[in-house]
Amino acid sequence: MMQHRSLVLRLRTLVILVALMAAAQASAQTVPDTLAATPALTLTAPDSTAQPTPRIDRLSSTRLYQMTYLGVPLVAAGLLVKGQDAHFRGLRHDYLPEYRSHVDDGMQFLPGLVMIGLKTAGVESRSSWGRMIASGALSAAIMGSVVESIKLTSKVERPDGSDNHSFPSGHTATAFMTATMLSKEYGHLSPWVGIGAYSVATTTGLMRVVNNKHWLSDVLTGAGIGIISTELGYWVADRLFRDRGITHHSTAYTLDMMRRPSFLGIYVGMNIPLSKYDIDEQHEFRTSAGSTAGVEGAYFFTPYVGVGGRVTVTNTQIITDGNVAEDHTFDAVSGYAGAYFSLPITPRWQIGTKALAGYVHYPRLRLKNMDIGTRDSATFGTGVSATYRATDHYNARFFVDYNLLPSHSRGSREWMSTLAAGLSFAVAI
Repeated sequence: MMQHRSLVLRLRTLVILVALMAAAQASAQTVPDTLAATPALTLTAPDSTAQPTPRIDRLSSTRLYQMTYLGVPLVAAGLLVKGQDAHFRGLRHDYLPEYRSHVDDGMQFLPGLVMIGLKTAGVESRSSWGRMIASGALSAAIMGSVVESIKLTSKVERPDGSDNHSFPSGHTATAFMTATMLSKEYGHLSPWVGIGAYSVATTTGLMRVVNNKHWLSDVLTGAGIGIISTELGYWVADRLFRDRGITHHSTAYTLDMMRRPSFLGIYVGMNIPLSKYDIDEQHEFRTSAGSTAGVEGAYFFTPYVGVGGRVTVTNTQIITDGNVAEDHTFDAVSGYAGAYFSLPITPRWQIGTKALAGYVHYPRLRLKNMDIGTRDSATFGTGVSATYRATDHYNARFFVDYNLLPSHSRGSREWMSTLAAGLSFAVAI
């Protein structure tokens, strides 16, 4: 194992040297010190000529923002959820305990292969072959060095116990690095290039969790490292190459404050019970926090009103003996639909709420000396959210949702209240 890692480090060093030599050769000529590929941003509001652009929105036009608006929040999210990894792992054990696949081993490279395929086919990209290879090599060198350094120093055990190199996820970092490269080189063709690339990267990360090879925090942090490494690699290449080798100049894009905020995104959060778990009038258990994950989306008819829904799976641990939780958790699979409301505050920020009704399924639950059968019933929900538009096509939603759930047991007439607080990364549609 040590010999393998030593070989990997030597190969990365060689890649860095080759990339730097190629970059230095290309930048030897005197050219203007401009970055033609940096996109320009325009923010529009209903009375934009009368009102100054908010300072928080003006910051989004800087190069630093363009390099960090996706990666830094992902790394921060990974660090924040690290203490809750066991809860999210519980979802995997509850719903896909025997899942095994090696598809993610190859999927991490798919966006990069698509990029090379398009370039080989003669489709015009952002960069020339030399500049694209140098940018990719620098990105890979930075990503690999950071990931391996953290793995060797953090020594976090994998969920399956196979080794102590879990944090962060190298597969996920590679997938998001290649997705960012594809988006940079060919994102000008269509917004669906970036959407498709990041969908593949996200699937790779989720499969690492489902395969029991990584914790959720490993995947989130790896995704952020992959994106930031690519941004840094391209930034270094831009400094060295300057205008040489740019074959496509990025076009400006506009954030319209009154655009309809339709979205589709991944929904991940903490499930916080507000009431006890009732079985009947004689049996009542305390519960502890769990996790929730799923998909949420809405289509807006106007900038203010739309319809949509979400599908989620949740788990909540049940405490039966003091602070000892049962091995089996209280699970629920639910689907909601209803009205969504949004209020634009600035071109970047929106606040929203919703009123939902739905259907919940409780699988069979076995507790000590008790066996509670399945149940299907109606459920209701609402919530508030704050949406941040990172670009015209991607946004992040911070949400706190309230759910009113029927009792799992038919012998109880009590309703249960839960909160779900978390973050959703969404695509604007």
